[in-house]
Parts: sequence; structure tokens; C-alpha cells
Amino acid sequence: MRKPIIAGNWKMYKLVGDAVVTVMALKPLVANANHCEVIVAPPFTAIKAVADRLEGSNIKTSAQDLAPETKQGAHTGEVSGDMLKDAGCTHAIVGHSERRAIYGESDALVNRKIRAALFFKLTPIVCVGEALAERDAGNAEQVVGTQLSRSLSELTSDDLSRLVIAYEPVWAIGTGRTATPTQAQEMHAFIRKWLADKFGSAAADDLRILYGGSVKPENISDLMREADIDGALVGGASLEAESFARLVNYER
Repeated sequence: MRKPIIAGNWKMYKLVGDAVVTVMALKPLVANANHCEVIVAPPFTAIKAVADRLEGSNIKTSAQDLAPETKQGAHTGEVSGDMLKDAGCTHAIVGHSERRAIYGESDALVNRKIRAALFFKLTPIVCVGEALAERDAGNAEQVVGTQLSRSLSELTSDDLSRLVIAYEPVWAIGTGRTATPTQAQEMHAFIRKWLADKFGSAAADDLRILYGGSVKPENISDLMREADIDGALVGGASLEAESFARLVNYER
């Protein structure tokens, strides 16, 4: 039985004080949410303060990115996995579509970051997804399959058991558009089958695949009823404690 994950990606929002206020308000609202794992991903500057406030709670802390290097060194502006671990992170988002589109991250770089996260015993939340033009051209599965093939290159079934996949259709991120539950389920099923073919059915059946793309309290329950959707990677709706708590406490 795959335990759902509801993860909030705060992106480049919240100064440290606001981040602390948000998690302090969130803690009692989700304290009884034993049906799922709850994760928040604050900006780098707020990770330590947030993780300290969440110690002993049922909420975990994720980074939004990490350096691909496994040794500290002369990499100006980068934050390594051991630094994130030291600050209190248990997870790291890798290959988010905004990193790919805005900062030119390739599948090869995503692969290196996955390996770095695993090296430091962080759980990578690996993002894949197609753009609107790619979906309209009928190439959605081909695009996602290629991303999976390159991003997960040379990983083992044991490695797979230590990560999470997030399917985020690029055309549904921050646009207010959402893949229908049927569209999301179709892609999640494709991803699971692809993983089964590559890593074996046991590993694929155990892996959790999250949906990300304009997830709101109004649509979370319908998405979560689908067989292969194991949670959500939430953007804007995770920025307010009450809104995110409603997502965590979705109707089951």
C-alpha cells in the first residue's frame, strides 16, 4: 500500500519570518493527518528555521533543488546535499519544470542531482512533464518517457525505491489549468508501466507518483481517487497554512 504524499513547493516566496509563521500555523492543522506524508519545501534561506520548528512534528522539510556535486568545493552559489541534510532536509525536489525551462537544466544534470541526493540519503522528488505544444502534438508520452530514460539513467531498482516521481504537465503549472483526473491518471499509469518495464513490476508498484499542476482544495479529492496518483506536489495553494491543510486533509 503506497502512502500518499502531499508536498508544498513554496518556490521563491516567503522571507524567514513569514515561513516560520506559516509552518507554526500549519502544524496543528495537520497534526492528525496520519493517512499521508506531509512535506514543505521552503526557499534555501528559510530551510533551517522551518526544519527547527517542525522537529518532532509529522511535517518533513524538503529543498527545492540541490547541487550535483557530492563533495564540498569551489562551486559558488551552490548548496550541496550534505548542507541541506545538515539544515534539516529529508527530501529535495529535482528537475522541476521551472529549473528545466528557465535555467536550462538538462536530463543529464537532473540525473547527476538525483545521484547526489541519494548519495546524501535525501529522497529526491524527480519531476517530469510535457509542454502544451508537446501534448497537443500527441507526443506527451514520448516526451515523458525520454525524460525518465535520461533522468534515471544507470539507476537500479534499489535506487528507485528511494525516490519519488512527480508528474507535472508544464501547461498546468501556475496557469489555473489542471489536467483532468482522467488525463493525469493516464500519464501516471504510463509512467508506472515504463518504470515496471525498466526496473521490474515490484519496484514500480511500490513507487509513489505525485501529480503537480494547479492542484487546489477543490480538485485534490478527485485526483486522489485515481489508482496511480499517490499524492500531489502543490505550488501556490501551499503558501497559506489553511489552504495547504485543506489539501492535506482531503476528503477520502
